[in-house]
Amino acid sequence: MSILKLSLLVAIAPLCWGALVKTGSPEKVPYPEGYRRWTHVRSGLTGPESPDYQLTGGLHHIYANDKAMEGYEGGRFPDGSVIVYDLLKVQTKDGVTMEGERRYLTVMHKDSKRFADTGGWGFEVFLKDSRTDRTIWPNAKTKCYECHAGQKDRDFVFGSFRK
Repeated sequence: MSILKLSLLVAIAPLCWGALVKTGSPEKVPYPEGYRRWTHVRSGLTGPESPDYQLTGGLHHIYANDKAMEGYEGGRFPDGSVIVYDLLKVQTKDGVTMEGERRYLTVMHKDSKRFADTGGWGFEVFLKDSRTDRTIWPNAKTKCYECHAGQKDRDFVFGSFRK
């Protein structure tokens, strides 16, 4: 191999590798360690009367980190915003309804560079109490973003902070 060809190969290889890495599998959203110590945004309860009960029945808590709270206040969420949707089954005993086991944990992570294809947001669902069992990655674009796209005027976020 000539010196010229070898020089071109050495110069081009890193660029090609970078393109392969960039177009490979999408970025994963990290598990939001310590989210229950963040700001509690609001709660809701989906009961058996709901047509979505099989998928979303239970007690819903939404949490936001400090960056996401800036977004709830100003309407635009800065990079680093993380919103967590914690869905728990409910238990009723002696007329008292309490949190049961976790069904799943949904996470929105704002990083406009890493998640440019999905409005700057990365999406993930972690099953039960697992920090690794994911159900969305690598299909966030079709499983989450398409629905959130309808909220483009609100920076792709449903709901608001209950003051």
